[in-house]
Amino acid sequence: MNALNNLIFADATALFEKAKFVIFGAPYDGTSCFRTGSRWAPNAIREASYNFESFIAAYGVDLAEVPICDIGDINTGLDREAFFREVEETGAKIARDKKVSIMLGGEHSLTYPCFGGHRKKLKFVVLDAHLDLRNEYMGAKHSHACVSRRVVESVGNENIILIGIRSGAKEEYEFAEENGILYYSADRINSEGLDGVMRALSGIRGDVYLSIDMDAMDPAYAPAVSTPEPFGISPSHVREIIQKVAPRAVAMDVLEIVPQYDSGNTAILGAKLVREFIAVACSDKKL
Repeated sequence: MNALNNLIFADATALFEKAKFVIFGAPYDGTSCFRTGSRWAPNAIREASYNFESFIAAYGVDLAEVPICDIGDINTGLDREAFFREVEETGAKIARDKKVSIMLGGEHSLTYPCFGGHRKKLKFVVLDAHLDLRNEYMGAKHSHACVSRRVVESVGNENIILIGIRSGAKEEYEFAEENGILYYSADRINSEGLDGVMRALSGIRGDVYLSIDMDAMDPAYAPAVSTPEPFGISPSHVREIIQKVAPRAVAMDVLEIVPQYDSGNTAILGAKLVREFIAVACSDKKL
């Protein structure tokens, strides 16, 4: 691991051996196709994390008392294949030690290698504006636009739920329908609420990987993302999903923030979602 500086996520002061949650950064945006710059997001999220009180009243959890470790960033000097391999090995090490991994991206292609450390065991829940079910994009099979397709190939159609969808190529929608992939559009959520999503999440058996592409939320809330898509879901929707999933999640990521496109609000939201995830996972409250 290689940290660009000594900045760590707020309250992440535990040693790795003692930690329950392990945070690491993955500063890579090599396949980004609209806005680049998500490689700068890990430290932007870390900086934003100091905005918040350690005590989260909704759950009765003080993060200053939770063993959290930030092990820094994957070495940015690696080529793509080596970088992805290091992400996978990092996720696998954290999983072997029975800790919860939290990856700060970076672009969404990073989810697949991180998920790769667990993929034979986990269900995959992804919040995203885009289906990401292309077989390849711009000649790359491991593009941000293909990540859900790669996961489906690994774990099967029945082990993935996509939430917040409102964009994709015609063939992606056809692939989803032909293969029975469960997805909830942002339009459906905004008109009907989260009842259907919550029922689907309640039906999950086993451990979960939660992936949050920040473009799942409307650009009014999260404008500084790689591929913004209007008419998205709200941060409150995402918070409710975290409340449902976090107690069963053994890994999560927050991805696709491009810090230079706003004044820090999207990174603040990303940091808050990480803190919500940890607090829910530690809480005994049933929300």
